[in-house]
Amino acid sequence: MDAPVIKKKLGLKERYAAMTRGLAWDTTYQPMDKVFPFDQYEGIKIHDWDKWEDPFRLTMDAYWKYQGEKEKKLYAVIEAFAQNNGQLGISDARYVNALKLFIQGVTPLEYYAHRGFAHVGRHFTGAGARVAAQMQSIDELRHYQTETHALSHYNKYFNGMHQSSHWFDRVWYLSVPKSFFEDAMTGGPFEFLTAVSFSFEYVLTNLLFVPFMSGAAHNGDMSTVTFGFSAQSDESRHMTLGIECIKFMLEQDPANVPIVQGWIDKWFWRGYRLLTLVAMMQDYMLPKRVMSWKEGWEMYVEENGGALFRDLARYGIREPKGWKQACEGKDHISHQAWSTFYNYGAAAPFHTWIPQEDELQWLSEKYPDTFDKYYRPRFEYLREEQKAGRRIYSKTLPMLCNTCQIPLLFTEPGDPTKICYRESDYQGDKYHFCSDGCKEVFDHEPEKFVQSWLPVQQVYQGHCFKPDVDPTAEGFDPLLAVLDWYGMNVGRDNFDFEGSEDQKNFAAWRGDPVPGESTPAQPGVQP
Repeated sequence: MDAPVIKKKLGLKERYAAMTRGLAWDTTYQPMDKVFPFDQYEGIKIHDWDKWEDPFRLTMDAYWKYQGEKEKKLYAVIEAFAQNNGQLGISDARYVNALKLFIQGVTPLEYYAHRGFAHVGRHFTGAGARVAAQMQSIDELRHYQTETHALSHYNKYFNGMHQSSHWFDRVWYLSVPKSFFEDAMTGGPFEFLTAVSFSFEYVLTNLLFVPFMSGAAHNGDMSTVTFGFSAQSDESRHMTLGIECIKFMLEQDPANVPIVQGWIDKWFWRGYRLLTLVAMMQDYMLPKRVMSWKEGWEMYVEENGGALFRDLARYGIREPKGWKQACEGKDHISHQAWSTFYNYGAAAPFHTWIPQEDELQWLSEKYPDTFDKYYRPRFEYLREEQKAGRRIYSKTLPMLCNTCQIPLLFTEPGDPTKICYRESDYQGDKYHFCSDGCKEVFDHEPEKFVQSWLPVQQVYQGHCFKPDVDPTAEGFDPLLAVLDWYGMNVGRDNFDFEGSEDQKNFAAWRGDPVPGESTPAQPGVQP
């Protein structure tokens, strides 16, 4: 008689290893270095892939069950929000412009991240890293879908949300987040993880998700709050992947340290510049505010990030270049960005406005050393001009930074009265930058950034008109032609919030006094 087989029950760690790494194999028909060539050309040396510590520890069957439970709860709230006309419970119609910026500039990045992690999940030699990247790829696709579904409810009632994916590929300021992820996706797999998982997810993402979701709650937007909380548990795993990737590279070989340090320098600065849009949203676009950009920076970057880099010092890693400049910029970038968007409000598919008096006072309290001295006089002047019927819209296009693609709106370190300007010459052409950080990124790999699709240059070269447009026709308005190419509804998606269709509709729905029709007509503008 055969002896009975005693099946040993695997523990969670062993079961996870059997269901992930245990399914991998070394290739024989083709050598491994040909099947997985991309994780070698960056110069990163990996001696033992088994040292990779998987941050997720979820098998696929457990993952689907876990995420499915979250989906049920999320869509129950979204459905209840829609059925109860939740859009009427928000604090102020101005708040919806923050959602417009979110779905235009943040939601498409979730899909870019999905594509990026799917790519690197194929190209790591180590099975553990492949599984981790593939899991996050699925997470990011889910985030793209849930954010789109949650915010689509607002698209039924408000302007400026109807062509967000189309705008992401064309509108000038959306080239800022787009260029960030395209830069990361065209790097190698280890640089991609450093850019997205470490610099963006681990060091900087709390500046977006935590204050903004808290702001959504304070402004009565429970639909957005719910998808934020649903994503946050995923984000904690993504942050773990970021720090694991960095420590794994640093522990594998001392030669990896300078490469990783260079990536940290680059992607901290690129992420900081990208978050300028978030700084503006947090300080100016939430009618009921939770914390200032400065407070968020001090909490999530200076305190948490400072502790992180002190911990990484044992590997030979220092704070990123530009750390001190970024910490100084916390007092300035949100005000400088909002001023710029106010001036270019004719060419953006969301509304801008001058802060109300109590909001100016809040900004004065949060920025006691800078706001009253440098920025309040500017806003008070613009408010008086608007009251006099001279609402200011800039009629020329700004110079863009060739790296971050933000207009040259930032000021010199230590001197908020002087615009920061740097330039480099490469192969007979001159390139312009908003900072030392962006210039250094360009100078390190100019061949990559000379290919940048810069919206202002494309407009001036006539590449942003529909094919049937004749720029030589009498009375041709180039700005209107560009806005038509964008797919914007002029007079509904753009211009000032005061007198806008969104403002009037929201007041009528709530039974509030409808703003009068005496608002000065929006003047025609030309680039």
